[in-house]
Amino acid sequence: MDLFRRRNTVSPSECHMSVIRRATVADAAVLARHRVEMFREMGQVTPGVSGRLFEASRAYFVEAISAERYIGWLYESAPGPNEVIAGVGIQLRELAPRPDRTGQHLPSGPEGYVLNVFTESQCRRQGVAESLMRALIAWATTRGFTGLLSTRRRRVVRFTRSSASSPRTR
Repeated sequence: MDLFRRRNTVSPSECHMSVIRRATVADAAVLARHRVEMFREMGQVTPGVSGRLFEASRAYFVEAISAERYIGWLYESAPGPNEVIAGVGIQLRELAPRPDRTGQHLPSGPEGYVLNVFTESQCRRQGVAESLMRALIAWATTRGFTGLLSTRRRRVVRFTRSSASSPRTR
């Protein structure tokens, strides 16, 4: 077993007793482990690369969180010692002005690329990732984001000026 690969001990019944909080630099190793696990489960990383991916990802998160180029949320179990059971995060970028679909508006401003979404296996299909995405969307909406992109599922969450509180998913 890889040294960085630590599985969570939270039981499925404890998945809903939780706290959602912003990720900090101190969480870089947890975020890196989630990233390795995500790619491992997608069949895109071999055991020989997983250690390098972990170290490179940990270094990235330390730097990107410090520079506020990566914003993440973690879902922690509440009973006993808190354990991170899921996480989601975005890379921030500035959208250059461009015509919208109507040709009437020129959206620009902050936009986020959903980089990581990972939930420990025992807490999947219980709304954990959805809760994290709702927190991320609420945060982005209040900060004037034009949208969130995710190429994994080719979904785009766009925020409209007339209805920033109700983003559209495509």
